[in-house]
Amino acid sequence: MSGERSKQWLGASHGGDNIVAVATPAGSGAIGIVRVSGPDLTRVANVVLGGTPPARQGVLSFFRDEHGSVIDQGIALFFPAPESFTGEHVLELQGHGGPAVLARLVRTCIALGARSAEPGEFAFRAFLNDKIDLAQAEGIADLIAAGTEEAARCAVRSLTGDFSRAIESLCRELVDLRVWVEGTLDFPDEEIEFLESSSALGRLQRVRDRIAETIAASRQGSLLREGIRVVLAGPPNVGKSSLLNRLAGEAVAIVTDIPGTTRDPIRQILQIRGVPMHVIDTAGLRESSDVVERLGIERAWSAIENADVVVLIREAGVTQCRGEPWVEKLPSSLPQIEVVNKIDLTGETPCRADLAGRVRVRLSALTGAGIAILEDALLAAVGWQGREEGLFMARERHLEALRAAETLLAEAENEGRHLELMAEQLRLAHDALTSILGQSTPDDLLGEIFSRFCIGK
Repeated sequence: MSGERSKQWLGASHGGDNIVAVATPAGSGAIGIVRVSGPDLTRVANVVLGGTPPARQGVLSFFRDEHGSVIDQGIALFFPAPESFTGEHVLELQGHGGPAVLARLVRTCIALGARSAEPGEFAFRAFLNDKIDLAQAEGIADLIAAGTEEAARCAVRSLTGDFSRAIESLCRELVDLRVWVEGTLDFPDEEIEFLESSSALGRLQRVRDRIAETIAASRQGSLLREGIRVVLAGPPNVGKSSLLNRLAGEAVAIVTDIPGTTRDPIRQILQIRGVPMHVIDTAGLRESSDVVERLGIERAWSAIENADVVVLIREAGVTQCRGEPWVEKLPSSLPQIEVVNKIDLTGETPCRADLAGRVRVRLSALTGAGIAILEDALLAAVGWQGREEGLFMARERHLEALRAAETLLAEAENEGRHLELMAEQLRLAHDALTSILGQSTPDDLLGEIFSRFCIGK
């Protein structure tokens, strides 16, 4: 979203008017929910329901349009401000999930003075009214988008405030340290005594250690949110497609003895130990005069450039991958796992070997022997520690803010006895952390974040 569109979106959200939207997924369903939020829902409640329902009590009611015609029958719920999700009055109309019925209810609310909600506007109003902070709001979106049970549990921790409380605790420690440092600036002759008597540097180191722990937990959680991009690479006919099929548990790629069968990259999303993986089977890497195959090879290299891990595949009994021209072209920073496939033909035993800068796994994509070893190696290559307790569903902006705070605190420590410089670095680190919670976040970024939510949430 452009900066101008973000400002327009924020302007609409600050209007203090009533908003309405369908809060259930598009399409037909047994139940459909229309949500209305705003400062005064009296007219909507009087016309649609014949009056405002008792607070937080489900009431069976007919839903009527502005002309008195019955639209549907269902359950009405009223949540008076400020004890509601948005902090405003909220009315939920829970009826039958037919698209025509829901659309008619929305049109009726609009005819009674409400307007269609923007994507994420209900959550944004909750944020504005201090019902949730920005990290919790993002936790809502992450919970909705969670593709695994582990990701959902991690998102719930953000939604219920675990991540926010960790950041708030870091902020409080920084504030305490800033008070000591800035309070000493008026007494320059006592700066050295301050550093020694207050153990300022020791306290600073403790904050740095806690931020490092939070980054580690956040990076682990981000794997559950973003998933791991894995590229299967190697020359033709070494079993890349067979390996993809084995990992996916179904025949998603065509397998033949004809070299160059795979032209376009084949993408498959799967789970390993609850961690999402985006696995890409690429064209065989070799020199080719075939124009179409060359295009497939170019796309293979493009996929490799954006991968988190590359799996280099060769056949058992064939010379190792290292030293081949295409292997030497791989980015040096890219984690690599070498797979020796087709051990069912040589009688070898599945195993793992840790080599210099690379892990080697011997397996059989045909029989499945050694696949579990490869799965463990894939998770280890990106730092997954095999747990989801205590992890935070962090987004890239959270990690960037944490890393910025970590760098600034290191600089503050390096300033040594120059307290005025240390004070400035501590202030900037504090600002970086508060941006995670939305306490010092530009309006353009707020518009970008909330505009990606579902309409009705």
